[in-house]
Amino acid sequence: MQVPAPFAYERATSVEHAIALLGELGPEARVVAGGHSLIPMMKLRLARPDALVDINGLGAELAQIRVDGDELVIGSLARHADLLGSAVAGEHFPIFHDAEKVIADPVVRNFGTVGGSLCQADPAEDLAAVFAALDGVATVRGPAGVRQVRVRELHVGPYETVLAPDELMLELRVAIRPGGGSAYEKVERRVGDYPVAAAGAVIWLDGDTVRDVGIGLTAVGAAHFAAPEAEAALRGQPATEESFRAAAQLAAEHCNPSADQRGPVDYKRHLAAELTTRALRRAAARARGQEA
Repeated sequence: MQVPAPFAYERATSVEHAIALLGELGPEARVVAGGHSLIPMMKLRLARPDALVDINGLGAELAQIRVDGDELVIGSLARHADLLGSAVAGEHFPIFHDAEKVIADPVVRNFGTVGGSLCQADPAEDLAAVFAALDGVATVRGPAGVRQVRVRELHVGPYETVLAPDELMLELRVAIRPGGGSAYEKVERRVGDYPVAAAGAVIWLDGDTVRDVGIGLTAVGAAHFAAPEAEAALRGQPATEESFRAAAQLAAEHCNPSADQRGPVDYKRHLAAELTTRALRRAAARARGQEA
């Protein structure tokens, strides 16, 4: 039977308490909420934190999903099931519902958290691609105060983020802009699995012209889960199948997939192009009001 290495355990009673505990327990302490990524890694001894700081009691502070002015705000402790069931999130950004429907299974979605998924920094994480496409911004708090971190700058490598050991992600913010549509497309080996490849897109139209666009990719080695070259090539272009496929091909060319049990490099690169095309197509249809 696989069991974790010994560790200390503390339960935080407030955000301030959690940050203080992280400072006291040292750089090898980890935050735990849902634990569906961290605990299996601890059982395999791939992660060996000295201590866990449990923040499950902070839901009143960190689990809200709401609109604040012209931004959608998602608390870091919001569960996947909360985001899937959020009417306000789905109204403004259907990409969240698209992605959450294909993340793991109901058990994981009931306990796993949005912030935990992003902070785990798994290179095949679905929500990292979603927030990269939306150019979301994380609010982070530590002993020195509060700072804002673009999700596109959050991840510095597999299982690594820019957060200091004593910093806590509080919430994520996404700007609400008129004239947009969004979508997420994923290929997985079986229901609830990590993606072989996945792509998210958000697009804003002026008539039949692409005013702005965001593209996120996961599981294919896209730097920071984004495709900036494809975005730049698509802005100002007609919102047509030809333009979408050209941009998607550019996104695939700038990926760096690895061959593994889920498939060879060429197959993953092909999926990156095809799924990006599909996501752009559906996002544009939603922007035009042609798809719910």
